[in-house]
Amino acid sequence: MTSFQDKAILAEHAIRGVLPPTPLQRNVHLSEAFGADIWLKREDLSPVRSYKLRGAFNAMRKVLAGDPGKADFVCASAGNHAQGVAYMCKYFQVKGTIFMPVTTPQQKIDKTRIFGGEHIEISLVGDYFDDTLRAAQAYCADIDGHFLSPFDDEDVIEGQATVVVEIEAQLGGMPDRIILPVGGGGLSAGVRSYVGDRCALTFVEPIGGACLFAALQAGGPVDLKKVDTFADGAAVGRIGVRTFDRLRDVSLVDMIQVSEDRLCITMLEMLNIEGVVLEPAGALAIDALKDLREQIAGKQVVCVASGGNFDFERLPEVKERAQRFAGLKKYFVLRMPQRPGALKEFLGILGPEDDISRFEYLKKSARNFGSVLIGLETKRAENFDALLSKLEAAGFTYTDITDDEILAQFLI
Repeated sequence: MTSFQDKAILAEHAIRGVLPPTPLQRNVHLSEAFGADIWLKREDLSPVRSYKLRGAFNAMRKVLAGDPGKADFVCASAGNHAQGVAYMCKYFQVKGTIFMPVTTPQQKIDKTRIFGGEHIEISLVGDYFDDTLRAAQAYCADIDGHFLSPFDDEDVIEGQATVVVEIEAQLGGMPDRIILPVGGGGLSAGVRSYVGDRCALTFVEPIGGACLFAALQAGGPVDLKKVDTFADGAAVGRIGVRTFDRLRDVSLVDMIQVSEDRLCITMLEMLNIEGVVLEPAGALAIDALKDLREQIAGKQVVCVASGGNFDFERLPEVKERAQRFAGLKKYFVLRMPQRPGALKEFLGILGPEDDISRFEYLKKSARNFGSVLIGLETKRAENFDALLSKLEAAGFTYTDITDDEILAQFLI
């Protein structure tokens, strides 16, 4: 047994004073769908609905063991890390200052305040996270506090490894494969360091935040040119230095990048079929099963459902992105003749499974024509082939803007 494994086991024993092991549940629906024995490690059922309190607990307990008088902890986060730190500040009865961007949704601010109570202060600084981080680090230096990194810290990595310590105990051994999200790498580095070569690991990133994949290609941590923040729990612009040191020899074969839009389909399926509420990052491991069907057939697989902090105000966006990815919803700019009966003619082209979700005149481009933004939904993707053929045969001119990001920003 390695030194890291010993430390992770000790951390797992210590954290039992804070929370019981999160459930490890066999999922019948997924097992039947993929022909495998699939289990979900339900980190979404922790007190803060993510695994982040594990790393915060372990880092704080070690700081306080070495310096019992240390009373000031600082972090920068707009999500799960903030809530984990707040929860642990209350548990340890110490002061925490949590910096969040000014643009942080009120729901996340309120939840963080509930978890920390009178033991935390929330400081809203900066429109972007980089500004928030700089402000938090400067403040921490001024007060001689302890900065709690969300992932790039050996004690945090060790704390996140308690997830897999529990998995091994709950199963009575290692599964054939563990699938887990990456983000900044704290969970991934901890799990890999504990598991070693005792089971296969698959690391999953959102396409818009694939910082580990970029680092593996470059041979070291690099800044992503652009980050899609939809899967905000895993959308990190640069992998941690310490986490990458533990992941630098991961094979690209064990990496999967998941489309944010496809991820929405999995989120809706888990909600509608299983009643499981997952945030985008929390659904990454489950979504990756679609890319691993052949490798996992007949195998025992654990997917880490890393978080369930989902704001239901985002549900319409999730549904929209899922429909567009599945080819069930499209947007067009249609050139509509300005004559009696033209609209009726267009409506007559629609099939029995087609529905108009949006209809908006943009402008008259000429005296006899007008541009219309139209959104169409259907029950089967192939219905659009028949619809577009009928439009062309009827002489309607259109432009499909479904995947045009620039136009979509202004019109949809």
